[in-house]
Amino acid sequence: MTYSLRIADIPTSERPRERLIALGARNLTSAELIAILLGTGQGKGKLSAIGLGQHILQQLSQHKRDPLDVLRDVSPNELMKIPGIGPAKATTIVAAVELGKRTFQFRPNERVSMDNPAAAAAALSHDLMWQKQEKFAVLMLDVKNCLIGTQIITIGTATETVVHPREIFRETIKQGATKLIVAHNHPSGNLEPSQADINLTEQLLQGAEFLAIPLLDHLILGNGDYQSLRKLREGMELWHRYPQGE
Repeated sequence: MTYSLRIADIPTSERPRERLIALGARNLTSAELIAILLGTGQGKGKLSAIGLGQHILQQLSQHKRDPLDVLRDVSPNELMKIPGIGPAKATTIVAAVELGKRTFQFRPNERVSMDNPAAAAAALSHDLMWQKQEKFAVLMLDVKNCLIGTQIITIGTATETVVHPREIFRETIKQGATKLIVAHNHPSGNLEPSQADINLTEQLLQGAEFLAIPLLDHLILGNGDYQSLRKLREGMELWHRYPQGE
C-alpha cells in the first residue's frame, strides 16, 4: 500500500503539534505523540509521521501485548527491526521514553516533605513504577515528614511479594525515622488493593501504634499511576481503627 499523506497536508487544527499546543499532550493519541517525535511526513510512497507512529504501535502489539508496555523497555535495536525505523528515529523514541521515566524520579538531595501521596509516589517511582516484579519499599521520614531515606525491603515475583512487618520496622528504627510510608507495586497496572494488601496494612498499623512510629500511608504503584490505600474506603476504616496522627 502506498501512503502519500504528509503532516503538511493535514488541516492545521488537526496536526499533532498544533493539537498538543491547543489541547495539551494528555489529549493526543500515542500515535500522534510518536509523530511529533519523528517530525514531518516522509513524502510520497512512504508513511506519514502519524502513519508511521500507528505502524510502530501495531508492530509492538504483536503477541497481544500492550504496545506502550513494550515501548517502555524497548531497545534501539528492537525498534530498528520495524520497517521504516532507522537509528535516528529509534534513538529519538528511546531517548523520549527514558526522559519520561526520569521526570518521575525523586531527587534525593532535595528536602521534600512527604505530606501527600503524590510526593511519596514520586520518591519511589524509579524503583517501583515500571518494574516487572513486585517490590515492597519503605519511605522513612523525620518528625517534619521529610525524607530520611528509602529502602527496598523485599523483591517478589510478577504477581506477589512476601514481607513481614518486623523487617519494615527494623529498618525504620535502624535509620532513626519517626514516621514511615510503605509502598509496593503491581506490575499488572491494576492499582486495586488485594485482601492480602489490606491484611498487611492492618498488621503494620497495629505495629506502628505499639511502637509509636506512625504509618502515614500505604501506596500501590504501577504503569505510571499510584493509589493511596489510606484514601480508599477500606483504608479509611483501618486508619480510623488505628489512629496514626499526621
